[in-house]
Amino acid sequence: MMRRATLGVVMALGLVLGACASEVPPTPHVACPTEPPTRVSAQATLLDARYAAFTISGAASGEFTVELYGSQAPLATANFVALARCGFYDGIKFHRVLAGFVIQAGDPETREHDGDFDGIGAGGPGYAFEIESPADDLAYVPYSVSMANNGIANGSQFFIAVADLTDGLSRDYTIFGQVISGTDVIDAIATVAVNDPLIGVPVDPVFID
Repeated sequence: MMRRATLGVVMALGLVLGACASEVPPTPHVACPTEPPTRVSAQATLLDARYAAFTISGAASGEFTVELYGSQAPLATANFVALARCGFYDGIKFHRVLAGFVIQAGDPETREHDGDFDGIGAGGPGYAFEIESPADDLAYVPYSVSMANNGIANGSQFFIAVADLTDGLSRDYTIFGQVISGTDVIDAIATVAVNDPLIGVPVDPVFID
């Protein structure tokens, strides 16, 4: 399911350290990681990283905030935090929008390519890491945030459920967060026009700013 990423949204992503705030300056960029997190390095990365604040523009626009599940999914969360802090997600588009199912982003190739290009949904950070089974107390509820994977390992792509997928999605995708504000923005992204309802590439892009 998650091998193909087809969302076109412009969005800006900044880490909210410590507590959630409505006005959050962008996190200063640092060097992007070149290798996956370890159990030890994840602990340091996750210190005070409790929320991620997104700004979106394009065919849908606005802001939303994700509460991060560092204790339940330390590798996936630490990887997401490290990539967000270095600006990896800036300018990436949502490349997969499936109404009533998910919206997906995180393919860096969508910065340079528009529409349904060859290889869409295959891009990543240049490394892969272990798929963590979802914690027992977490489920694919509406607005949950999970890692996409290729069936073997995670990378940089993630998806947000726009329906309750608890009974319809196999527990093969690490749940690492939950949208706690701005769900109307998620709903707006989920209803943008797409090239095909089964493929889901937005006709007009939606970006992570």
